[in-house]
Amino acid sequence: MRAPIGHFGDARPAPDCLGELTGPVADAVRHWAGSVPADQIVYVDTEPEWADTATFLEHYGPELLEQSANCVVVAGKRAGETTLAACVVLSATRVDVNGVVRRHLGVRKASFASMDTATGETGMEYGGITPLGLPGDWPVLVDAAVTDLPYVLVGSGRRRGKLLVPGKAFAELPGAVVLEGLGVA
Repeated sequence: MRAPIGHFGDARPAPDCLGELTGPVADAVRHWAGSVPADQIVYVDTEPEWADTATFLEHYGPELLEQSANCVVVAGKRAGETTLAACVVLSATRVDVNGVVRRHLGVRKASFASMDTATGETGMEYGGITPLGLPGDWPVLVDAAVTDLPYVLVGSGRRRGKLLVPGKAFAELPGAVVLEGLGVA
């Protein structure tokens, strides 16, 4: 199969690649209920040492910067309680943690979660965290620009491999809230 974006040697429908995904991500694909058919989510095999955005773009093409998104885990704190959430923004932007995220979560302080917290709570590898398969009670904050793209490249739950997901599917993820201005230049 040819990937809908980018130039990848190995592109297959994600339901055919469940063994390549972490357990939570495979379960999310297996039980997919969005309006976009699950077979339109595409798994592409990539080198794990090239998983970070800058290195990835060097090897797979700088044009993917405008078609890729990062998923980061944030921790919001208020009155001794911690709320974990995921934020999905285009790779060319950064998450407005102290503005949009803090206000939306209704917390006094918000910051990026530690690597141990992010990986431990998601069951995913650092550098491969994806919004598919996150804990069901988490808010998944999605920048509106992500949902506007035909396809978006995101992590697969592992450093090896990526998922190509139709942009509109991000708005249908469990816990998804689409926000303007979540990603800032």
